Amino acid sequence: MASICNDEQGPFGVMSGHDRDTLSLSPRGAQVLQRAWLTRGPLARVLLPVSWLFGALVAMRRSLYGLGVLRSERLDVPVVVVGNVIVGGAGKTPTVMAVVETLRAQGLSPGVISRGYGRAVDAIVDVLADTDVCTSGDEPLLMKLRLRSPVVVGRDRVAAARELLRLYPATDVIVSDDGLQHLRLYRDVQVIVFDQRGVGNGWAIPAGPLREPLPPRVPSKTLVLYNASKPSTPLPGTLAQRQLRGALSLFDWWKGLTPSPDTLSALKDRRVTAAAGMAHPERFFDMLRAAGLEIDPLPLPDHHDFSTLPWLTSTPDVLVTEKDAIKLKPERVGSTRVWVVPLDFRLDADFEHALLALLCSSSTRKFHGHPTS
Repeated sequence: MASICNDEQGPFGVMSGHDRDTLSLSPRGAQVLQRAWLTRGPLARVLLPVSWLFGALVAMRRSLYGLGVLRSERLDVPVVVVGNVIVGGAGKTPTVMAVVETLRAQGLSPGVISRGYGRAVDAIVDVLADTDVCTSGDEPLLMKLRLRSPVVVGRDRVAAARELLRLYPATDVIVSDDGLQHLRLYRDVQVIVFDQRGVGNGWAIPAGPLREPLPPRVPSKTLVLYNASKPSTPLPGTLAQRQLRGALSLFDWWKGLTPSPDTLSALKDRRVTAAAGMAHPERFFDMLRAAGLEIDPLPLPDHHDFSTLPWLTSTPDVLVTEKDAIKLKPERVGSTRVWVVPLDFRLDADFEHALLALLCSSSTRKFHGHPTS
């Protein structure tokens, strides 16, 4: 299928487009690896020597930063990096949005930087509400629409952050969507997100799903968040509280209206198609079923581009996530009624308190008018 952005977006399953491109894999090859990464089976064992080499290179690079041979660049404001040690989507973007809302509730003015995977351009872009999704990437544009905060995308996160601060000088804290392994950007706090996979078979790429070894204990300046029903690694952390906010028509979603729980409840009266282009579409489907809806699930590749509609034109009702809605316009869906179902992450009070405490203790700089020491 040709992409609307003339760029490969990503394969089926849990591997992001960036991860798949890094490994030079086809979608079919990515699926094979994902299954192998769940156990220490024959394929994983064959690839294990390559993993040892990869792990050695990762350790060497970290050592160079630790010794000061390579240096992390500090910004004039504190930085919170949200990322994961496992390949693929684990819930970073909804965590970023929850962190931004937590910081804003404290009177701060956060901005967001992102790599913007799947973009048709490499230039640094200030994402606006009317920026084309091919220029911004789907998740950055979604964050812009949901948060109404500054969002800047760029391959070089340090350069993207500096551009954000230049354009929006009132910004007093930056949140990086992904970038845990982007060591050139100094971080005051990092949030590691895990899903139900935990660390898979526990081996590094390509024999396993780890981008870097799981630390034996929670590193300093680090919080662990589990996007799962229970902790999936030995590291102590907090469970994300996931919930559906309701539903609204695609037309109303683009107008910025608020989703209604009543609209979601009204959809219980009919059988609907549920489409999801995300790393773990079953999560979305399970939440819809738990809300009492009868659905025909339609799983799609992560970052599906919707260059053509994946459902029949005769389909009466389709439910989609916001990540998919960002690539759909009302005039493209014909007579099908498309309903957007936003998903929220909520951080518990202990996590929020720990986040703010780490920001205050790890930096002698100031938030915009808010002392951090």
